[in-house]
Amino acid sequence: MTLQQKAIRALEEIGAVLHTALPEQIEAMASPIQDARRIALYGVGREGLMIRSLAMRLYHLGLDASVVGDMTAPPLGSGDLLIVSAGPGQFSTVQALMETAGSAGATTLCVTAEPDGQAPRSADHVIHLPAQTMASDSAPSSILPMGSLFEATQFIFFELLVMHLRDRMGLSAETMRSNHTNLE
Repeated sequence: MTLQQKAIRALEEIGAVLHTALPEQIEAMASPIQDARRIALYGVGREGLMIRSLAMRLYHLGLDASVVGDMTAPPLGSGDLLIVSAGPGQFSTVQALMETAGSAGATTLCVTAEPDGQAPRSADHVIHLPAQTMASDSAPSSILPMGSLFEATQFIFFELLVMHLRDRMGLSAETMRSNHTNLE
């Protein structure tokens, strides 16, 4: 298989996951985000990188969004939202953060490939992206290695979510750009 054929296959796989998730999962994630006073986001490994990219875009939309673990992440309470990524359905840190946020009165949302996992079962909202993760790659169904299909799908899904939120909020691309840092 040539590199071009591999690229086409990878894009087809991402498209197939998105086809099953859109538009329902976008809507299911957009409403809790818009309803939240503050939003904290958390993920581990490469999923954490995708979550960080979403946090940045939510900030560009003018929302009060931060990444758990950053020095400026505020405490969560009633009216707030914790968004976590748990592709394989369980990470001990994700579970602990969800319990802490829930005990403080915050709403929790879990993005996952395994909706029957412990973390999604304990979340208030579950976003299901049915893609291969690192935990499910022993019998690979994706041309992409390890959990890359889930992570690549997350990135595109999150960008589509942001465009949807931008439209729902009546914002322009220029408004988003005005929230971008000038310290680069």
